[in-house]
Amino acid sequence: MTSQVVRVPQLAWHGPRALELWFPAGWEVKVYQMMGADRPALGTEEIGAAIGRPIAGRRLKELARRKKEVVILFDDLTRVTRAYEIVPFLLRELAEAGVPEEGIRFIAALGCHGALNRLDLAKKLGAEVVERFPVFNHNPFANCLEVGRTGSGLRLEVNAEVMACELKIGISAVTPHIMTGFGGGGKIILPGVTSLGTTAAFHRLEKPAPGGREARWMGLVEGNPLPEELTAAGRLAGLDFKVECLVNAWGQTTDVFAGDPPAAYAAAVAAAKHHYLTPGGADKDRDVVVANTFAKASEAIAGLCTAYQAVKRDGGTVVLIANAPEGQVVHYLMGPFGRTVAGELKLEAGIPPYVRQLIVFSAYPDPAARGYFAADERLLFLHRWEEVLAVLESSYGPGTRVGIFPGAEIQYSLDSERSLV
Repeated sequence: MTSQVVRVPQLAWHGPRALELWFPAGWEVKVYQMMGADRPALGTEEIGAAIGRPIAGRRLKELARRKKEVVILFDDLTRVTRAYEIVPFLLRELAEAGVPEEGIRFIAALGCHGALNRLDLAKKLGAEVVERFPVFNHNPFANCLEVGRTGSGLRLEVNAEVMACELKIGISAVTPHIMTGFGGGGKIILPGVTSLGTTAAFHRLEKPAPGGREARWMGLVEGNPLPEELTAAGRLAGLDFKVECLVNAWGQTTDVFAGDPPAAYAAAVAAAKHHYLTPGGADKDRDVVVANTFAKASEAIAGLCTAYQAVKRDGGTVVLIANAPEGQVVHYLMGPFGRTVAGELKLEAGIPPYVRQLIVFSAYPDPAARGYFAADERLLFLHRWEEVLAVLESSYGPGTRVGIFPGAEIQYSLDSERSLV
């Protein structure tokens, strides 16, 4: 008899709601919440005040005086950033500075992700913005200009439309990231609006985290070489003003840091280290780990890094919840484009040897997205929770220890072998 129910957030861009997960009464179920999971959302006035009082540097309307051509960069639907809450205050600052409305454009900083359509753009920016202003997708295949080289020697090629603008503004969320420690910051430039070649070269700079642990750089910036590359990218591209957001378990904006890009990012990361930290998430003693994805459900494999830390080392099971009605993201650099062809840096999520089975659960079957996973007989795709539970009950009995991460792809944990300093 199933009597324990845990509710996890779902469908960030499709009318957020809870998914109910049932477990047998005799199982020990533990929910691992990040520290900021229940932080209240900022009100409209609080968001406006944060944008009007920069962490460092000049206020946006001061930067915008006498500027005629302005670009506002924003991240795509693989990030839960509610840009529509931010944009009205940016537009107000630009209007007060006298920037002509016809000189403002928006560009989706897609990196190598697939393009957004008008419906997507309205979700991200709000219908009024899409009606009033031109909104473009970044194209990594053409029209990028070399603007310099980063400290590593990386040749930075940036969207030519971005570089044609006198004032460059960015909006993004700061959440844990498996390569750069935390997202946000200069990622709005690199890889947000860089060429395919630059983006590929940047990903090749990735180095294993200390000790080769499976979480890699999730939540780690100290000792990580990539944040310096991002800072350099922002400087070389001339990024003038940045808005960084933290989000709670439901994707609501809880903190806003705005102003000079490096300073705003540093302040956001300092807060994010505590906000997304998940106590006990590296227990390493769970028979079953359920990694729910919400903020980045269309990049669900990001949740595996957190899940693999918590599962026991003598044969546990991981369940990855990937409920993305839009399917897994189109990724021209890393994604599959057939059974035999893929992007230049094909990404295939593997399964550590100590994991007995990986179950990928999605109510929205997406067979093509299986190409994001390495072929393995331990990999199982299911589409109903009842099927998942039946498989688990066939392998586990009373006393089974279950760990649930409600937002595995933006949660990170520390253990005795990992430290932020």
